[in-house]
Amino acid sequence: MERLYVQDNFFEGPLPSIMSSMRGLRVLNVSNNQLSNHILKFLESLNLTNLSLSYNDFKGALPTRGVFKSVISTSVVGNTKLCGGLPNFQLPKCCYKESKRTRISRIAKFIISTVFTLVGGACILSLLYFFWFIDNKNASASSSYEDGFLHVSYHNLLKSTGGFSSTNLLGVGSFGSVYKGLLDQTQSIVAIKIFNLICDGASKSFMVECKILRRIQHRNLAKGSLDEWLHATASKYTERNKLSLNERVNISIDVACTLDYLHHHCEMSIVHCDLKPSNILLDNEKTGHVGDFGLARFLPEAMHKLLDQSSSVGIKGSFGYIAPEYDKGSAISTQGDVYSFGVLILEMFTSKRPTNDMFENGLDIHHFAKVALADQVEKAIDLVLLREIEELNKRQRVTSEGKNKSWRNIQDSLASIIKIGVACFSESPRE
Repeated sequence: MERLYVQDNFFEGPLPSIMSSMRGLRVLNVSNNQLSNHILKFLESLNLTNLSLSYNDFKGALPTRGVFKSVISTSVVGNTKLCGGLPNFQLPKCCYKESKRTRISRIAKFIISTVFTLVGGACILSLLYFFWFIDNKNASASSSYEDGFLHVSYHNLLKSTGGFSSTNLLGVGSFGSVYKGLLDQTQSIVAIKIFNLICDGASKSFMVECKILRRIQHRNLAKGSLDEWLHATASKYTERNKLSLNERVNISIDVACTLDYLHHHCEMSIVHCDLKPSNILLDNEKTGHVGDFGLARFLPEAMHKLLDQSSSVGIKGSFGYIAPEYDKGSAISTQGDVYSFGVLILEMFTSKRPTNDMFENGLDIHHFAKVALADQVEKAIDLVLLREIEELNKRQRVTSEGKNKSWRNIQDSLASIIKIGVACFSESPRE
């Protein structure tokens, strides 16, 4: 029902509360009846556009919400016992007379609430003082923590790294060096980055890294960088053998999942801008973690030309890994990270850096892998992996037919991986 006209009758008593369920009611006219009592508040919540309560015997305060906001939509004339409401209705102010008992009751309630407030405040202050005393006592025993953060002095950093010894050097980046340190306070191993403030943009790189690392956590990365495993020196050659085919595949997936998270699932998309093996860190389980966010950009902030000299930090990336469109002044994008990911994949499975001496006269790691795909994929694969596959076949002692089938399966798997790396070099970044 949208319209209800019951004016000029002999209805009496209050408006029935059942009317509160008439949610579709738009027009209500109950004028010229003998209705009485207070105007029910439910009329405020109905979507009424026109309400006539005139010439009845309603009393008490006139509501002020809903249809009662408009003197044009609501008529209450002839109800001499009404008061209050909005000024436009020109009703007298409501005067409430309270009995002596009510007044005494109000005073008693005020006194009781005041007493409880004072007692409660005293208890709270006592508790605060107690906890403050305990905190100060703990702080005097160990002043390492403030505001929930570990505060470390320069002396402790110096001591934890053996005076920033080269034996604790984890890596060197564009704006500084990273050292491994063992903190006395917590006996935990941490990475300590020392910025070279002489380098232009180092301080701004520090601020960028702080902003991004607030959203990312690393566990203890005790196995160093992927670069150390792929290009180990002769003294670490036996260690390098332990980075198996399965482990390289898993690390590739770890990096891909990280890029997916940074590009698509952060509150604000992040472009890493410097993806390479030395920035992939491994934990005890050889899980890959993307590190060094010194050149990273939040995507809305990255939409500027790479060669713009007013850029807060000259984003250059690393030679051999940087997307070619950046050299032409294209804006920073997630596609640039995908190009770097392709270089990373090929380097992981060929064990050849993109800056290898063999890559000259138009030959690069992309074309090297592409040619191998068309010929024999194993020609491009790291010899360490080929030896591992051969040893695996020997241990399994399979028949000649079974061995050939196993080798073909591995060839197909390696070809699939190399194809992914090559696909990241597409001339069109969007592809």
